[in-house]
Formats: sequence, structure tokens, C-alpha cells
Amino acid sequence: MTISANPAVAVADVDKTFGRTRALDGVSLTAAAGVTGLLGPNGAGKTTLLRMLATVLAPDSGHLRLLGRDPADAADRLEIRRRLGYLPQEPGFHRGFTAFEFVDYVAILKEMTNRRARHDEVRRVLQQVGLEQVSGTKIRALSGGMRRRVGLAQALLRDPELVVLDEPTVGLDPEQRLRFRELISRMGEGRCVILSTHQTEDVAALCGAVAVVHAGRTLFTGTPAQLVSLAEGHVWLDSERSPDARLAWRTGTGHHRNIGDVPPAGAELVSPGIEDAYLLLIGDEAATVAA
Repeated sequence: MTISANPAVAVADVDKTFGRTRALDGVSLTAAAGVTGLLGPNGAGKTTLLRMLATVLAPDSGHLRLLGRDPADAADRLEIRRRLGYLPQEPGFHRGFTAFEFVDYVAILKEMTNRRARHDEVRRVLQQVGLEQVSGTKIRALSGGMRRRVGLAQALLRDPELVVLDEPTVGLDPEQRLRFRELISRMGEGRCVILSTHQTEDVAALCGAVAVVHAGRTLFTGTPAQLVSLAEGHVWLDSERSPDARLAWRTGTGHHRNIGDVPPAGAELVSPGIEDAYLLLIGDEAATVAA
């Protein structure tokens, strides 16, 4: 597969193995400006792929190009890191730091050596995520949502061209998730944001493009609308669970929502959503993921 230098992210036929576990098995995707969702169940290989996009891991085989550069080359890798923001699933906060001190520490790691300019930048990103009023508060005293925003602030230092976010909304309550969606949607204006999630509603709300990864493989790449179209004619309502359904559940109205390959004759077809298409794609493990 030939990789174009135009996308901010270009991944082609990438493999990664840890011992006997094949974490990635021929994954391919591209991403440009805007928010691209990386959707998949836990254990699908999303975090491994994101660590590659953050230049933390190298692939065993295949090709990877970020911001027009090759992360396998030391000079290119350094330049990528200067233009990259990364929020891992577990940021590794030093809980004795204040929010300001933690972001300032990361800014030092990002080669910001001028103290005055660095502190101005730290204040800028803390204000951008709405934490300027608690910048002097110890991280251990912040709520889970605020700690997530501290992690997002450090990812925004130096106004990166590529931002990689690993499950940024996991564990947040509905209000916190809505606040995060607002922040992430603004981040996608003029830069490439890769958002890993297993929450289909995050993809529907935020993403202009989506890739579905399962068992280390890319099952789908395209727009959310194209993903939804895969489930057209495969979702129907009935008074009971259909024997033809691969997955079904009783809704609040008392009907059963059925998802399957071939609906029975005369079935009441309904418009699918991203969740329906996603569950149809991942197949036999859908019931486990939905539980």
C-alpha cells in the first residue's frame, strides 16, 4: 500500500506483537484535519495503535507516517513530537503537584525553556480547558473530570498539529462528558484529532470520520454516515426477540430492538444508528460488548 504524505496520519498494514499476543494485525487508516474516531471494544488494539501515533511504540512491520514524516527516523520523530499532543488513558499525574505545576513540568519536557513564555503558555492552555480558577489546586483535590482536563491542557501545549486522545471521556458523568465534547470539537478546528473510544455516542457527536478496529484489525474506515448505512435493513422492532437476530434487547416502550443479517418477512424495519452498525460489524462479541 502506497502512503500519501498529505494526511496528518497515514497507517498502512501495521502489525504489532507482544509475546504470543498479536495486538495489531494489518491495521490501515488515514486521518486529516478534524476529529477522527477510533472505535472498538476493550482489547481491540486501540491503545497500541495510539501509542504508535504518539511515537511511544514502533510497529513490527508496515508503514507509519505522521505529519508528513517518518517516526522511524530519529530526526523526524523529534520533529513529530514537537508538533504532537498526547493524552494517554492514564496520564500518570504526580498528585502532589498543582494543576499549574504539572502542566508546567510537561512544558519543560516539551523544550519550553524560557520561564516567562512557558508560564504564559501554561496559563493559556489551563484557561482553554476552563481550569484557570483552580490552577493552584493540588491534583489530588480535583475531581475526575477536572483531572481529565488537566491532561487535556498538557496535550494542547505549543498548539500541536496532531492531538492523540486515548479514551478521554471514560468514567465521566454526563455533564462532564458534554463539557469534554465541547472542548474536543473546538480542538478539531484546523488540526487533526484522533479520538479513541468504545462509546458510539462520542463518535456520533464529534467525529467527521471513523475507523472501527476489532481484534487488531481494521473493519471499517469512512464517515459516520457511511458506517450507519451498513446497518440499513438490518434493524427491526418486534414484540419479542427474533430468532433471526444476532443481538436484541427490550426497549423502554416494551418492543424488542433486533439486529441481524436477514430480518424476517414483514419485519418492522427501523432507521439504524452508529451503535447498531458497530454491533453488527463486531459480530459474535457484540452481546458481550453491549452487556
